[in-house]
Amino acid sequence: MAEEMIKKNDLIYLILDNRRKWLVTVKEGEEFQTHKGIIKFDEIIGKPFGSVVFSQPYETQGYKFYVLKPLPSDYVIHMSRKTQIIYPEDAGLILVYSGIGPGSKVIEAGCGSGALTCILGNYVRPDGYIYSYDIREKSLKRALRNVIKANLQDFVSIQYGDILIDDFEHTNVDSVVLDMPQPWKAIERIKTYLKLSGTLVSFSPTIEQVKKTTFALQENGFYEINTYELIKRKFQVKENATHPEVRMIGHTGYMTFARKIKDIKNPYREKKPKQDEFVKLNGMPLRGGEE
Repeated sequence: MAEEMIKKNDLIYLILDNRRKWLVTVKEGEEFQTHKGIIKFDEIIGKPFGSVVFSQPYETQGYKFYVLKPLPSDYVIHMSRKTQIIYPEDAGLILVYSGIGPGSKVIEAGCGSGALTCILGNYVRPDGYIYSYDIREKSLKRALRNVIKANLQDFVSIQYGDILIDDFEHTNVDSVVLDMPQPWKAIERIKTYLKLSGTLVSFSPTIEQVKKTTFALQENGFYEINTYELIKRKFQVKENATHPEVRMIGHTGYMTFARKIKDIKNPYREKKPKQDEFVKLNGMPLRGGEE
């Protein structure tokens, strides 16, 4: 496969070291300023992803920067945000357990900064679509900027909407993803949007939210209801000093999954006898040989 070249308006992942990393849009004729010098975008355009560039002026700065193609996880960690984000490990579980993939039609209620929105949009391409809603104007503006920055606007819409009271007029969607304070209040309405065997995902930071959501799913006839929490540890690998890093994110949130089904009573295993049945004990030996 041929190397992918960097073009103007591409999003790049610019790395100086383990602590200083940026998501940057390459603008022709412009530059990116850092405390370690200036990166000229014209020197990046036409290079393959995976190249290195040096900061200017070379005589006084000349630091090496790595230019990589952003991964979905990079969108999450380094994009502009004000609210709590869904971390890459949780987003991965959501993708696998919800079945969201190329061609999927998805409703997202609670886009926040658009971190998960960008990951979902990246995976439903080229024929799928993410309909993302939020009730906070600041979140909508920030999410839209991040979606455009990730060049996913052809696969994602960011709109004002309250899933608790608004009619979204969607039918037969493949999945609904909730990241909101009271997801249990939306369960009954969500049933009208989902197709049969479609999946529901609810991300909640507290276990009380999980309990209320689970009970609401049970009451509304959902199936395969499960909740998970992921804990990820990063390792420091050195000669004679390999061990888990001391600092880690211990808790991110709980993810509840469920599937919509059309249930009916079993006409074979739930038959009731036409008349009461009794067991006669006449002639049966009693304990101790007594009659």
